[in-house]
This record gives sequence, C-alpha cells and structure tokens, in this order.
Amino acid sequence: MVEKDDCNSSLTAIRVLRVSLVDELEGWIDSLLEVLVCQDVFNCDDCEVVLCQLGPRSRVRKVLDILECKGEGAIKIFLTIRSHRQQEAQTHSKEVNIQPQSIEYNKVKQKHKDVLRRRSENMLLYNTRHGEKILFSKHYVNLLLVDGHQGLETRRHEVLTFGQKRLSMQHKSEIHKKIAPAELFSSPNRDRPVRKVLVNGVAGIGKTILVQKMLYDFGRDKGHVSFDFIIHMTFRDLNLIEKPTNFRELILRKYRHLAKELDSILANDNKLLIILDGFDEFRHYRSCDVDIFVTEPDDDAEVVEIVGSLIQGELLPNASVIVTSRPAAFSHIPVGCIDRFVLITGFSLTEVQDFFLRYFQDSALADQMFAVVSANELMLTLCYIPAFCCIVCCILNESKDLFGEKPKTMTDIYVQYLVALICSHTQSRAETSLQVQKEGGTQKLSDVVLKLGRLAFHKLMEQQTLFYSSDQDLAALEGCSLVSTFLDKTLAQEPGCTDEVYSFAHLTVQEFFAAVYCAVTDHPLPDTLQPTVCPTESTTNGHLDLFNRFLSGILSERNANLLSRQLGLCYHKEKAGTYRRSIIRELTALCDSGAHILNHLHCLFEQQDPALAIAVQPKMLRVNVSDETLSQMDYNAIKYFLNLTKGKISELDLTGTGVSCEALRDIQPLLFRCENLWLGENNLDMDTVQVVAEVLQVSDSLTHLGIGWSNIGDDELLTLTHAIRIKKSLEELWMEGNRVSPRGLLSLNDLTPYPLKKVVAIWNDLNDKEPESWCSQESITVTFTDDEETWEAWGEWVFRRCKVSSNDKLLMVLHKVCNISVHCLETKWARTFYKQLSQLIKHRIESCTEDDICKKLKKFENILNL
Repeated sequence: MVEKDDCNSSLTAIRVLRVSLVDELEGWIDSLLEVLVCQDVFNCDDCEVVLCQLGPRSRVRKVLDILECKGEGAIKIFLTIRSHRQQEAQTHSKEVNIQPQSIEYNKVKQKHKDVLRRRSENMLLYNTRHGEKILFSKHYVNLLLVDGHQGLETRRHEVLTFGQKRLSMQHKSEIHKKIAPAELFSSPNRDRPVRKVLVNGVAGIGKTILVQKMLYDFGRDKGHVSFDFIIHMTFRDLNLIEKPTNFRELILRKYRHLAKELDSILANDNKLLIILDGFDEFRHYRSCDVDIFVTEPDDDAEVVEIVGSLIQGELLPNASVIVTSRPAAFSHIPVGCIDRFVLITGFSLTEVQDFFLRYFQDSALADQMFAVVSANELMLTLCYIPAFCCIVCCILNESKDLFGEKPKTMTDIYVQYLVALICSHTQSRAETSLQVQKEGGTQKLSDVVLKLGRLAFHKLMEQQTLFYSSDQDLAALEGCSLVSTFLDKTLAQEPGCTDEVYSFAHLTVQEFFAAVYCAVTDHPLPDTLQPTVCPTESTTNGHLDLFNRFLSGILSERNANLLSRQLGLCYHKEKAGTYRRSIIRELTALCDSGAHILNHLHCLFEQQDPALAIAVQPKMLRVNVSDETLSQMDYNAIKYFLNLTKGKISELDLTGTGVSCEALRDIQPLLFRCENLWLGENNLDMDTVQVVAEVLQVSDSLTHLGIGWSNIGDDELLTLTHAIRIKKSLEELWMEGNRVSPRGLLSLNDLTPYPLKKVVAIWNDLNDKEPESWCSQESITVTFTDDEETWEAWGEWVFRRCKVSSNDKLLMVLHKVCNISVHCLETKWARTFYKQLSQLIKHRIESCTEDDICKKLKKFENILNL
C-alpha cells in the first residue's frame, strides 16, 4: 500500500509540476538527456524522438511524456537528477554572490573604461575641420530629458513639428521632472525595475550626443556606477553585417580587449548596459518585433534576430538596454517590453546661450551673435534643436555677418549656410580667392554642389539617409575635399574589410541640397504638392514637406540671385515661372475645396512675394490646417497669406492643432474676419475661451463656431453665452463631446431660435432620456434626430477624424461616442456609423503594440458589439 501511494505521488508530482518543469529545464535539455542516458533511463531511440521536436520547450514536454510511459522507477531517477541539479545551482549561486571579482576581471573593467573615455573625449561638431579636436568636456551643453514619448503616428516632418512640442515641454518643465543621464534606470514610480529604456527625439536633437555623454562619464567613473561594462553599438555598423553572426562576435568586433573576460561579463548580465544607437537608421527596423529568438550569446542568427531578442529580453534578460530612435521608426519598436520612455526635447533658452558661449569661446562675441539670432524669430525657434543651433553658429562664425538682408525663411538660412561654408572652404585652400576664380574655381564648386545635390535628391526620394561607398552618385564625388564639409563619414568594419558610410551633416541639409539640384538642373519638378486621394505612409508622414519648402524658396528671385552671384548656380526662369503658376493654381483649388493647405502656405511663405498671395482668388476662402500641432512657424505662414488677402474668411479650421491662448491672441485680427471657425479637439481653458468671447463680441462675420471635444464646462459656456448676447450674430454652435451640464445649457434658452438657430450638445454630461425636463427649445439638440441627411454627413466627418487620430486620441473620442443608448441606434445612419467605428477599433487592436491601450480598445469593442 505504501509503495502504491509513493508511486502515485511521484507520478502526480511531475504532472502537477509540468508547467514549471518546462520553464525550469528548457535551457538544460541537452545535458538532461545525457544524464538520463547515462542512468539507463533513456535509450538512443528515446533521445532521437526528443531531439526531433522543434524547440527546447517542446523537447522538455516530450521527455515528461516518455517518463510517464516508463513508470515509477524512471520518474524517481528523473526527480533525483533534478534535485541534484537544483542543489548545484544554489551552491553555484552562493559562490558567485560571495566570490570577489577576479583581479583580471577588474583589470579588464578599468581598461574598458579607459577605451570608452578615449573614444568619447572629442566631440565631432558639424563642419569640424579635418584634424581639429574639440574636447567634449568643454563643449557639451545639457539636454532636456523628460519622461514620455511622442505619439505613434508622426504625420509631419519631425523638425517642423518640433517647435510646438518643445514649447509645450518648456511650459511644463515644472511638472515634468528633468532626468539626468545617470538617472535613466532609476524607476520613476519605484514599482518595478527599469531594464529597457527607449530614448526618443527628432533628428539632430542630441540622441547620439547623449550616448557620448554617458560613455564619457562612465569612462571617468562619474556616472552609471551600477554597471561594470557598457557595450555601445550603432545601427550604422550593424547595417553592414549581412551574414549570420552571434552577439559575442558583435561585441568583439568593436571591443577586442574584452575577449579574456567576456564569459564573466555575459554571466553577470545584471551589471551590463547595452546601448543600441540610431534604431531609425537600421535597414531592418521594420522587422525587429521578431518571433524567432536568440537565447544564448553564442547562438548564430541574423542581426535583426539578435537585436530583437536583446530588446525583448530573450537574450541576456537581466542586462539593461537603451535604444535611441527618431519618431519616424518608433512604431516599429516592440514597445511592450520597454520599461521607460524618455523624450529629448533639446535646449532651453539658457542652453542655447550656453551653446553660443562654448562655440565662440568669447563671451562678448557670443553675446553679440546671440543678439543677432534673438532678433530673428525663425532662427531662434530652430536653435532649440542642438544640430540646428550648431548650423546657425557655423553661419555666423564663417560669415561674421549675414549676407544681404536678414533671413526670413528656412531657405534663406540654408542658402547662407551653403554660401558661408563654401566661401570658408575656398579661402582655406592653398590658392587665393583670385586664383580660384581665374582657374574657373567657381564653376568647379558649382559642379560639386550639383553632384552633392544629385546624391541628396535620389536618396531622399528613396527615403534613405545613409550612403555606402558602392553608390554611384557618391563615387562621382571621389577626390573632392569639399565633400567633407557637408558629409559625415564613419567606418564600419567587417571581418577582412572596412566600408565607409556617409550621411549629410543633418537631415535638413540633405533636403536642402536635393531642392537645389531639382531647382537648377533640367530634372522635372516632382509632383509632390498634389493632394492624394488615398494617402499612403510615404505621403502622410511629411517626409517631403521641407524639401518642397526649400524648392519654393530656391526658385524665388532673391535666393536664386544670391546662389548665382556667389556660387554660379543659375536657376531656370521657365521652371520658376511654372512653379509659381502651380502654387497659385493649387492654393486656389485647396481654398475652394477646404482641403488641407498648411504645407502650401509654407511654400508660399518661402517665396516672400506678395503678388503670389494676391493672385490666389478662390470663390471661397477656406483655410484648413487641422490635425497638425502648429508651431510659431506655422502661424507665421498662415498670417502671411491671410494678411495679404481681403474680405471675409469663409472658414478657418484649427481643429486638433493644439491652439493656446497666446496663439489665438496672435491671430485674433484674422478671427474677426471668419464666418466659420472650428476650434474643436483642442484643450480650451478659460483664458483661451475668453479670446473667443472677445471675437464674438466684436465680429459681424462669425456665424458658425465649433468647439466640440474641447473640454469646456459650464463656466466656459457661460462666458461664451454672455458674448453671444452682445453681438447676436452667431447662428450655429457645435459643442459636442464636452462637460456641459443642464445648468450650462439652460443659459442658451433665451438665445434660441434667435440668433442661435442650432446648438448641438450631444455627448455632454446630459440625460438624453428626458430632455424636455430641462430644455424646451427645438434648436438645442442633445440627441440624434430624424434629420438623416445632416447627421449622416456629420457622422462621416467624425469617422474620418477617428481614422486619422492616434490611439490615445481615439480613446478620448470613444469615451464620449460609446456612451450610447438605444435611442442613438434608431436611425440608419447611426447604426452605420457605429458599425464602421467597431471595425476601426478591431483594426487598431490587431496592430496595437501597447498592452494598456489594447485593453482599453477591447473594452469599447465589447460595448459596441453588445
């Protein structure tokens, strides 16, 4: 009886422990099979059956299945083997914990720090002359790091959206705790350890400089003391590896001095920091969410599988990992395994001044140059981006002044940048400037500029920022010393060979050269300004927006003359005329249709020709700049156009643009001319509402106002109601999806049906079952009516907005629109609307990579499918 109970308990044990045994033994399966064979528990046939299984976990399961068939004796031996292994593991763990690090380990540790310090002690600024050394310690300027990240959908050029983002972060600097580089792995909430950190930021914002700061501090024992080793890898280097490799080889190709102690380093992975810099430059960045994992440093695999395994914690799970990336590639990172998101927001005004002082190395000169930039709003705004700040300093340093009139546009700045650097280059050559001109040097320089432009243009159209020595357009520049002025070169090593990788000093520099090439050669103008009926990823991410603005600015007469006079680059007058006519034609059509117009307004602004704006004569002046977080540069372009037009503005659509009180106050004179003003999907606080109220009190034009989804409550509505009573010109008020209660809505009773013919207040804090109890006016709509045609068109508009919204914004809308009752579904259009919405939610869930967002979306999917 005892033997039977003992037998049953052993069999029960492996059945109860089955799941944990699979987790415990998957990394030990090969050794386990050898022991079982030695103990005569398994034979060769058993081993062959096990080894036919795919993957270590499946093999463990097969071992357990076979053991059950072999009976109690085999199971007891297995459990004894397992017990001995556990004891050995515990003993080894204690030895590791109490055994001091070897002398050799500490020697390698110090040598590694020395190597990192030596490699990072010099800073490579844009346009640094060959051989010039700039000490990192003397030129590093603090970057502003905060918790958070930009949305997964980046629809515009990163540099162009940056202005408003940066201002928002500066205003919230007291709320957002600034993060020091040494604090990246300290848990903000202290609820779980931070192992995987994603550092996000636009091009030129300082991601690589931040990495250099970390390596430099670590090398001097000034930071990151919790780590014994930091392994730094760039995706530029990883791009050159085309054959299967392993993580050990990836380390040794750059850090050969770690070879002797690498086993110990990898065994103590909790003391290891791995930095993967420039994810957006990885040629396989769209494929890193792998499902084929590498679990051992010696396992050979494709580079993308090794990187994906590191990020997702399958390889060296206890190691800390930092990934840096631009927002454009953010959505392709498996963010479910990221413990902390950090956003680099560039410089504050203090840091801009500090950068000027360090760059010019003379306080009086730095103050003088900063005063020049401060007087130019455009230049100062862009100086919050470190790379651009360096470019501006370069212009001022090389020219000691600005060529001609002060720059008003982005193109003006970059033309001066090009001229300043080329003039500096020619003056630094052995020949005198006079001799260069006699030998046709100007023409030679123009040829080089066009070759650079050809390279920039072709690669921009292919959305490439890295160029390899095998590229024909790059080979055409061989032997030209001017190339190093605008192209950065890095060396990427493969076993047995070294390849050179080039990129323009900054993404915007590539876009500028591409525009120069397109403007001054016979290459046809790209049809990139035309609105697209079915936008694709390449047409909605705005990657050609700045190229188009540069192209417009270069085709303007003033910049064309400067380029011709200074560099011998002559533009085609016929091409310029064609371009100007197309701008007029397209702007007119867009104003008539109410389609999105912002980048066209920027292209018009770059021309700086009032005659162009005056020539735009639409039947209806409709300006739609919705769904863009507007920066000061954007507002300047809008004001430039509308100030040159006359009469009423039929429609100004600022929906979802992040408007603030200051922004509305800046464009308030334009608001007085508006007939239809849409301010929905913005957070309208009382100060902002007060600006709108002032417009309502004065304007004879404003008849339709939209403030839906703007977070207004009763107090804000009362302010607007008081203003409407004064002028009595507003006819329709759309304020759906807000916090208005019956108390606030009652304040509109005496204004309906005159002057307010329609008030739409659905999806507010109202009870739609008995609206008669608190409102008797038919003009006030709190639920859907039988006006099928009106509501169907409105539903289509709401659904279009949902489709282009980020997941965060979509959830905000769903919170309102999914608060439905049976009354909402009595009409055909409403049933269609919610069916479409349900399908959209399902699609978003399928592509969602964030668990928290996914759960919230599923909640709303369930509500709509009840």
